[in-house]
Amino acid sequence: MPKAKKKETAGKKKPAPKAKKGKKRYAKKLLKKETLAKLPAIGEPSPPIIPAHIPAHPPSEASEVDKGEGGKNAEAPQKKEKVVVRSFLTEERVITENSDPARELYNKSRFGMVLEGGKVQLSLLEGLYLLEKEKLVMLTGNNRRISPESFIKKAKSVEPNFWVRYCVFKDIRNRGYIIKTALKFGADFRVYDRGVKPGEDHARWVIYPVHEGSTITWYEFAAKNRVAHSTKKRLLIGIVDDEGDVTYYEIRWMRP
Repeated sequence: MPKAKKKETAGKKKPAPKAKKGKKRYAKKLLKKETLAKLPAIGEPSPPIIPAHIPAHPPSEASEVDKGEGGKNAEAPQKKEKVVVRSFLTEERVITENSDPARELYNKSRFGMVLEGGKVQLSLLEGLYLLEKEKLVMLTGNNRRISPESFIKKAKSVEPNFWVRYCVFKDIRNRGYIIKTALKFGADFRVYDRGVKPGEDHARWVIYPVHEGSTITWYEFAAKNRVAHSTKKRLLIGIVDDEGDVTYYEIRWMRP
């Protein structure tokens, strides 16, 4: 009888060895992080472990993989370099270099006028505006760089009312309008509506810059009205305060 018991136990299969506790804990951690692919069916080969931030089919070049998150050679997105145009200050004008970026200033926003040689001629107002926007590098005849402060001093010696006019010019440009001189209309500036360039349509306004502390006579005021009425444009008076802020008043003819 004891021998029969031994035979019965010999026919039974031995239980599978229990997995170690450390391996179970490790598997649970991986599942919690959701970095494993779906578990395969029994008998199928298990898929590779793929971190969540790397694509399933990485590019062939190793440099592209390094650019992913956490890569050793990860690079920040490249910023477009600012194109700065060289320009030279003459007595009453600013002349740019002969280059495509210089001509783009005219083509896109109608700054200045393109000369026969391909250079762009800017007014002092346009030159200072582009200099402050860091679109220009201003140089003297000796290739010395000019700062905005020194430029303003030189411009004031040429135009005594330069700063008041520039405050209006800058404010209109910052609002998204194209502003040009209007000497042939007997005004300081002519302004085109948004999205309209000179040559595509007529200007909508003529503007007279005035400092808040200055005075004008009724005769001068009436003359400005006549100019705007004869050119079929609206009249704006731009009043500049000591801080450089501008307030606009639109003047119209009224019939009782």
